[in-house]
Amino acid sequence: MRKKKNLAPRMEACGMYLIKDPFSMRGRWRELMPAARELRVELGCGKGGFTVGTAEVEPDVLLIAVEKVPDAMVVAMEKARDAGVHNVWFVDGDAALLPDMFAEGEIDRLYINFCDPWPKSNQKKRRLTHGNFLKKYRQVLAEGGAIHFKTDNDKLFEWSLEEIPQFGFRLSEVTRDLHADGAVGVMTDYERKFFSEGKSINRCVATMVDWTEPENDTALSQRISE
Repeated sequence: MRKKKNLAPRMEACGMYLIKDPFSMRGRWRELMPAARELRVELGCGKGGFTVGTAEVEPDVLLIAVEKVPDAMVVAMEKARDAGVHNVWFVDGDAALLPDMFAEGEIDRLYINFCDPWPKSNQKKRRLTHGNFLKKYRQVLAEGGAIHFKTDNDKLFEWSLEEIPQFGFRLSEVTRDLHADGAVGVMTDYERKFFSEGKSINRCVATMVDWTEPENDTALSQRISE
């Protein structure tokens, strides 16, 4: 991501969409939109194509987009401003801090779209579908809450299909070619590009179910530490 010219004034011009202190909002996010049907969080919104598109087609849903690269987030904020949507806010933050920003059971749905695959074996802990992150998601998801996961990286997807169920999530809607019969749903900026190139997109939904972390499961403990 190239550094944006005049980043500070551009961010300020979209300040109405930015939550400057997300930690103070813990347990209070619905105050932004009391009539919201659901509270959803997108991890790594990038330039905001999916964020704003979803906000437009589901105006009764409260969307919080988390992005740790300000040069990308400012573009997303400008898209939201230009589209005139009023149900999305942005946070300059990290997925690892979700439990500090959101209260237990506060989130109905998490979107993880085209995250960094961190392909090396010693980078597993950085993958947003790694067990350490999944346990954090469990802390903030509502009962029956779900993760909607999309990626163009086949290896990450197959690895995630093995990892996710081990931490109390039931998989459904698993597909390795989401747009095989034509465009489906709101696309991210990356996804639109991939679709035009004929590249297949992997997608699944992971719904949280009752689960107790094993206390003496050596295999699971070893997997998490890897």
